[in-house]
Amino acid sequence: MDDTAALKKTPLHALHLSLGARMVPFAGYDMPVQYPAGVMKEHLHTRAEAGLFDVSHMGQVIVKAKSGSYEDAALALESLVPVDVLGLAEGRQRYGFFTDDTGGILDDLMISHLDDHLFVVVNAACKEADLGHLQTHIGDQCDITLLDRALIALQGPRAVAVLAELWADVAAMKFMDVRHCRLHDVSCLVSRSGYSGEDGFEISIPSDKAEDVTMRLLEHPDVQAIGLGARDSLRLEAGLCLYGNDIDTTTSPVEAALEWAMQKARRGNGARAGGFPGSGRILSELENGAVRRRVGLKPEGKAPVRGHAKLYADAEGKVEIGEVTSGGFGPSVEGPVAMGYVPVSYAAPGTLVYAEVRGKYLPTTVSALPFVTPTYKR
Repeated sequence: MDDTAALKKTPLHALHLSLGARMVPFAGYDMPVQYPAGVMKEHLHTRAEAGLFDVSHMGQVIVKAKSGSYEDAALALESLVPVDVLGLAEGRQRYGFFTDDTGGILDDLMISHLDDHLFVVVNAACKEADLGHLQTHIGDQCDITLLDRALIALQGPRAVAVLAELWADVAAMKFMDVRHCRLHDVSCLVSRSGYSGEDGFEISIPSDKAEDVTMRLLEHPDVQAIGLGARDSLRLEAGLCLYGNDIDTTTSPVEAALEWAMQKARRGNGARAGGFPGSGRILSELENGAVRRRVGLKPEGKAPVRGHAKLYADAEGKVEIGEVTSGGFGPSVEGPVAMGYVPVSYAAPGTLVYAEVRGKYLPTTVSALPFVTPTYKR
């Protein structure tokens, strides 16, 4: 029996096959890892023009208070995330994460305020667990609905010009804005953010119209279909976390260098301090620091250092200090880049550590993140 038969398919699956994609299993889905151009060219095309990604495997969830009040929905969600949801303006979105009772990260997500409800996008591998988590903890206060919609991302410096040909008002959107619109006469939801470090958009589309809208965008000479391979190298250069690699239940938000995502209102002495799982540990680490830290890493030479490589304080590999969580070749950086965790005493940019690669200890310099300058429209 074909192993792929058990895999789920996105609404754009047939389109990927028609474009010559190489498909791989990812988070239970049959997904394109690359197209005939290859990962390197796809990566560089996104940085120079516009890349189109199928991210329909991710979970799109509506959280609506049974009372009909946005405030009630926001406060309910705040019981599960260390994020200011109540203060999120309508038509805006914010990055956040579910935490557990030990202060670990259950998943990271995007939260949008739309009219009287919240629109939450969660990771594909976590979406069933996330739905259960929401239902268990706030299901008595809120209706939790998983939407059956496609989701695509259009990323790169030409993304706004391309999308403006279908909807002129997109040019007025700022980073983290969310708007309803019609594209190719289809009702869509567009946000201006992205996972590439480039200016770009995520577009939520009714499943039965997804191929029409996607094909319309791909007809533009500046747009190219991009697979999971380049998506990973782009986000790594942008210093962004991949759940299950760089963050999970063994990492706290402060260890992961994500304290920027926890607003003042939810911190110690804030208007709604604490009240989320693991708040004791997380608030203490915000105040006093964590013992280890996610950092950027630049290995010497051209050999990439992959995830799970051990990090050492010395060139002989006697004092183990941490581990690489993501690593590969950065096409835009023109060299290997990685991220990992080290004790805070080794976390300053410029610190030399050693990564174990095939029994050798490769000099690796701790680097500030991101590796490329973001081009988001602030």
